[in-house]
Amino acid sequence: MVSMTVQLRNVAGTEAAMGWAGGHTIVVDRPDGTAGGLGLGFNGGQLLALALGGCFCNDVRYVAHEIGVGLERIAVEVTVEMEGDPLIATAATMEVSCETVDGSDPQAVIDKAKGSCMVSNSLRRGLPVTIQSTA
Repeated sequence: MVSMTVQLRNVAGTEAAMGWAGGHTIVVDRPDGTAGGLGLGFNGGQLLALALGGCFCNDVRYVAHEIGVGLERIAVEVTVEMEGDPLIATAATMEVSCETVDGSDPQAVIDKAKGSCMVSNSLRRGLPVTIQSTA
C-alpha cells in the first residue's frame, strides 16, 4: 500500500490555511466576506475540481509517455455540481481535449487515462473518510 500525507496550518493574521506537501504549498480560504474569508486561496469545491482535473492531466501525460505518443496541448475543464445543506458534491463533469504532435487521434490516450486516474476512480468508487480529533 502507498500512502500520502499533506499538512495544513492557519495563516497568522488571516482565517486562511496554508497546505503543503513536500516543497509545494497552496492557500485555502473562503470567498472574501464569507465566514471570515479574505479570498486568499481556493475553497474546498475548487480544490476538489482541481484535484480531479489535475490528476487527469497528469495521467494523460503518464499514458502518452507509456505508449509513446507526443502531446502538444491538453485542456481540461471540470464542473462540480453541489447541493444540499450541508453542501456536498453530487456530480462532476470533465471536458478533455488534447492534440498529438503527429496529428493522430488522441482518444486512445484519453480513454486509457480514464482507467488510471486515481482521483476520479477513487471518487467514483467511494472512499471512507475518518475525522479524528487530536490534542
